Amino acid sequence: MQSPVLVLKDSLTRETGSKVHRANIQASKAVADIIRTTLGPRSMLKMLLDAGGGIVVTNDGNAILRELDLAHPAAKSMIELSRTQDEEVGDGTTSVIVLAGEMLHVAEAFIDKSYHPTVICRAYNKALEDALAVLEKIAVSIDVNDRSAMLGLVKSCIGTKFTSQFGDLIADLALDATTTIGVDLGQGLREVDIKKYIKVEKVPGGQLEDSKVLKGVMINKDVVVPGKMRRKIVNPRIILLDSPIEYKKGENQTNAELVKEEDWSVLLKMEEEYIENLCVQILKFKPDLVITEKGLSDLACHYFSKAGVSAIRRLRKTDNNRIAKACGAVIVNRADELQESDVGTGAGLFEVKKIGDEFFAYIVECKDPKACTVLLRGASKDLLNEVERNLQDAMSVARNIIKNPKLVPGGGATELTVSATLKQKSSSVEGIEKWPYEAAAVAFEAIPRTLAQNCGVNVIRTMTALQGKHANGENAWVGIDGNTGAIADMKESKIWDAFNVKAQTFKTAIEAACMLLRIDDIVSGIKKKQAPGSGGPSKPTIEQEGDADNEQMIPE
Repeated sequence: MQSPVLVLKDSLTRETGSKVHRANIQASKAVADIIRTTLGPRSMLKMLLDAGGGIVVTNDGNAILRELDLAHPAAKSMIELSRTQDEEVGDGTTSVIVLAGEMLHVAEAFIDKSYHPTVICRAYNKALEDALAVLEKIAVSIDVNDRSAMLGLVKSCIGTKFTSQFGDLIADLALDATTTIGVDLGQGLREVDIKKYIKVEKVPGGQLEDSKVLKGVMINKDVVVPGKMRRKIVNPRIILLDSPIEYKKGENQTNAELVKEEDWSVLLKMEEEYIENLCVQILKFKPDLVITEKGLSDLACHYFSKAGVSAIRRLRKTDNNRIAKACGAVIVNRADELQESDVGTGAGLFEVKKIGDEFFAYIVECKDPKACTVLLRGASKDLLNEVERNLQDAMSVARNIIKNPKLVPGGGATELTVSATLKQKSSSVEGIEKWPYEAAAVAFEAIPRTLAQNCGVNVIRTMTALQGKHANGENAWVGIDGNTGAIADMKESKIWDAFNVKAQTFKTAIEAACMLLRIDDIVSGIKKKQAPGSGGPSKPTIEQEGDADNEQMIPE
């Protein structure tokens, strides 16, 4: 008898076939179960200790999964899901995981009956197409300028978050911020860049009710010479520089050899004159406030304060961009290239205020700001971090609506409608794909079911009642009121979801489920390839005291 052939190295472990499918499904379900309780208004919070010993208290699916360190590869790809969802549309991070977990869970039965995974995937993709068609059908358009409708929408999206107890506060902040910085690109397109032009400043202290959106920008800086420079200027003329106002030193070390003693004083005089010229060029434009990203020498400070100009130095580039957007100034790279058109006159007030024990410079009351700062106040750091996360979600939702003003019902109503429609359609699906298709339809019910579970109502009764209401297709808007668990009409209770959030959730969840089902082989234990000639991995040597100052310690 011939000896067995070894293909893989001994150190590798290989799992194949249905064993892998089961493991993947188990792992994905485990991730979904972690997240499941954080869905809906009656959601629980999770407390995570991160590596630094800090605490994160949140119920934002993405924030929780980001902190988890997982061993199983399939579970890791589930985490990627909520990340993409967060980057793409900003909301629905929890539902996407729950849905994907459920899709895999219903597929398990078919794997046990030895269905081929591609068959299941085909059925799922068909179900996805039909689901998106249903979404299109029940979506309603909304007028972006209708403030109350927008408020209701943003509120229902963050109703599941921790800050919902503060009423309209966060929704108001998010709406103000996003409508402020929206830029019309023409052809009915709106560009809203949240990351660049909305700065969230968290200042511990005060009450949450003191949070507000500034019509302008706030920065954590004080004027350079507090005693001599004005701290409050009405209608300031602002010049933004990104060059240093100090004597330019040589790029690398320069040596100057001086023969006479007077040359030294000439050299110093030249430096002073250089700075004076710079300042004169800037002061020609009669600014009230000069802001630079780089340094500002003492001499320049003197000239500025003599002319009654306030100056701020060493500002972050991103902050400078925001100020430029807010007051209409242009950031200038060299002082001699200044023009009248570069001076920003859009701001109504420059003022330095002291909050707590730090000084903040406000540039506010701008005429048409295209950038803004959201000032968050609150009792503790943790609270503020959570509020900021909720605000991020709320702003993403507001942005989505501005870009694509369509709504679908919230509260699990959409999923139930999709589920009911797919169940009816499944009878017309031919061949073996009919069963997985039907299972996908059932899987959509995971969202309303989880909502009902989190409310603590009788899940089976509620679900049966809802399925009955949706089965005859009379009202697509019947769902669960997340606070009470009662069955309600979503149109009346103003619980909405953004169309593209829902569509993205379905797409991401089903595609991910298909991807994980397609895996039939896991090879683990692969070592990194050693570079030839390195002669095996070198063990880290422990330093004895004797050879502590050995040469090989620090590779230069």
